[in-house]
Amino acid sequence: MPELMSKPKLRWACRRGMLELDILLAPFVEDGYDALSLEQKQVFEQLLASDDPDLFAWFMGHGKAADPAIQSLVETIVRRVRV
Repeated sequence: MPELMSKPKLRWACRRGMLELDILLAPFVEDGYDALSLEQKQVFEQLLASDDPDLFAWFMGHGKAADPAIQSLVETIVRRVRV
């Protein structure tokens, strides 16, 4: 089983080229990441490996991730922001 990224590395990986993504991802690492299951944490790392235009489309609802696990996590993050 691959080792998960440390919190400092996750924070760094959440720094993107788009402010909209920074606003979604950075707070999630601080407030929501620890509550994820091990599998969800692995999916979050996969999500962070995605290109910014794809992430932007998924988070803004202009498209869906091909991987259902990534799409589910995108929806979880969006729900946390709307609450």
